[in-house]
Amino acid sequence: MKTTLSVAVLAALLAVASPAFALPAAPAPAVAQGQASGVVLDSANRILSTLDSRRAEFKSSPAALNQFIKSEFNRSFDADYAARLVLGVHGRGAPAGDVADFAAAMADSLTARYGTSLLDFNTKLSVKVKSETPLPGGRGVRVTTQMLRAGKDPIPVDYLLRNVGGKWKVFDVMIEGISYVQAFKNQFDAPLNQKSIKQVAADLRAGKLQASATK
Repeated sequence: MKTTLSVAVLAALLAVASPAFALPAAPAPAVAQGQASGVVLDSANRILSTLDSRRAEFKSSPAALNQFIKSEFNRSFDADYAARLVLGVHGRGAPAGDVADFAAAMADSLTARYGTSLLDFNTKLSVKVKSETPLPGGRGVRVTTQMLRAGKDPIPVDYLLRNVGGKWKVFDVMIEGISYVQAFKNQFDAPLNQKSIKQVAADLRAGKLQASATK
């Protein structure tokens, strides 16, 4: 179940191209209501279709799969903002370069650990958008969706997005009530109490720590 959840988190993060230390909310350009939902739905369909059509290629070429994952992360996930939320108080006043390094190391760790499992992920499903509601304090919107599977219960997936330069970017994903940000915040709190952000990032890259999206 833990592996399935982590793979689902990675798939959900890709399907959008995915606190104690609150960042100041910058005024967002006017964007039509419902546009965030469209971003989620269009991207989900694109990702699932690509995983299905390029499955054989990705199985024979892990490098192609990793490149695909990275390109989708960069396209629609606000990695640095999410990393700030994961770091919490440990990120207060941290240099932007250290935060970006931690964000990249965390994404690489998640991809290395679960990336190939995406090839076994059920792409024969559909995504239904149930609602789009504003987050408190003008922080963005929550897009509530369901992953619909034939003969099985739907999987509730919520996306939290914020407007960055007129584009909706995901900064958190909640699957069955479990937050990506909170899961990693819990996981990295102890290491960050003992080491610097750069040291924790280095441990992630060396495999001494592994990102695991579980409770």
